[in-house]
Amino acid sequence: MRIDVVTIFPEFFGVLDISLLGRARQAGILEVVAHDLRSHTHDRHRTVDDTPYGGGAGMVMKPEPWGEAFDELLGGTPAHDPGTVVLFPSPAGQLFTQAMAHELAAKQHLVIGCGRYEGIDQRVFDEVAERVEVRLVSLGDYVLNGGEVAAMAMIEAIGRLIPGVVGNPESLVEESHEDGLLEYPSYTKPAVWREREVPPVLLSGNHAAIAAWRREQQVERTRRVRPELLAEDDDSTD
Repeated sequence: MRIDVVTIFPEFFGVLDISLLGRARQAGILEVVAHDLRSHTHDRHRTVDDTPYGGGAGMVMKPEPWGEAFDELLGGTPAHDPGTVVLFPSPAGQLFTQAMAHELAAKQHLVIGCGRYEGIDQRVFDEVAERVEVRLVSLGDYVLNGGEVAAMAMIEAIGRLIPGVVGNPESLVEESHEDGLLEYPSYTKPAVWREREVPPVLLSGNHAAIAAWRREQQVERTRRVRPELLAEDDDSTD
């Protein structure tokens, strides 16, 4: 998979050189390239924003630099190529979920446009959507200063699902949200730490009992922390 990121802060993505994603990039499993939006400006101040039509606070990112950036990145892409998706992190977008991460991990090419200020001129979304699929995506019900943090989160969530990135693929199956529930609590040695004991069932060697306990813990934790997930699961079975 190739992921292109368009941003005014390309240095932000240097963190991708470390950990599992860094090794995946070195192995050629995943290619991530950060592009400076300002390289598509043509004035001495490298301007990427201007005042909004209709008035209001803040600035809006201009369409011209974004248009040139997408011309460059999508120039050789066939029209409506199903293997290419453009993502824009936005508090006005659909919620990014584990299911979406799985779907996007199967694509060949992702482009992530990191907006700033009050956002990007709407015409950019409309124009790019005539070429490939465009999605506005939100990490949650809050606002960040820009799209870079959200882009990093999505790159990690998607990238670790690509075969070969995570050493033990079985570890991906039992994580939070994989089956609609939160993950069960985990324990390791020693069996007693500061007078706190590991649950006896985990020391029993009874794999059926351990599986049942872990499932109970998933349901209980989900009911306590994210009860809406259980409600969604109930709705899906109606």
